[in-house]
Amino acid sequence: MALRINDEAPNFTAKTTQGTINFHEWIGDSWAILFSHPKDFTPVCTTELGYMAQLEPEFRKRNCKIIGLSIDPVESHTAWCKDIEETQGCAVNYPLIADDELKVAKLYNMLPADEPGTSEGRTAATNATVRTVFIIGPDKRIKLMLTYPMATGRNFDEILRVLDSMQLTSKHKVATPVNWKSGEDVIISPAVSDEEAKAMFPQGWKTLKPYLRVVPSPK
Repeated sequence: MALRINDEAPNFTAKTTQGTINFHEWIGDSWAILFSHPKDFTPVCTTELGYMAQLEPEFRKRNCKIIGLSIDPVESHTAWCKDIEETQGCAVNYPLIADDELKVAKLYNMLPADEPGTSEGRTAATNATVRTVFIIGPDKRIKLMLTYPMATGRNFDEILRVLDSMQLTSKHKVATPVNWKSGEDVIISPAVSDEEAKAMFPQGWKTLKPYLRVVPSPK
């Protein structure tokens, strides 16, 4: 069954570059980002994991852990991390899951469609995990899902932006508009009446339409 937003993130136990983990226990009281890449020692993936290594301190500031995954074994991950540090200038300090039995990939629908006409199961090409991203909340519920094609590197600055939005909107009855960045004005939720809004936002707001009320971002 396909996963949906607000579903509980499937739990699993897996080998990683930092030892065996139980996923839900590893998340603990944090937010978490689980992202897959097609294969170790490939060019686009090298740039992606290097950039995530650079961003890892920013995610940590937001109480968010990151963890990568492909179907390669731990030994491959460990060797490849040396290449990532050499070429991208940043060491990979977050764990990488070795999903060599495809258990997590199948739980999270990370595999591409089977090749047409194949009768003997998955091939080497269809075993590679596509570029998926899941953001999971401290409640272990899925908050975001993204899937990218094999040849297109992801924009992980966008993932950080979305995390900022979700953490803000989980605390306050607001939504963030198109292209919003942390600190910019937000929108009062339509579920909040003007009377309620007066108590919540005593500084006032700008009404563009009754359903579109703009207010400075809560601190």
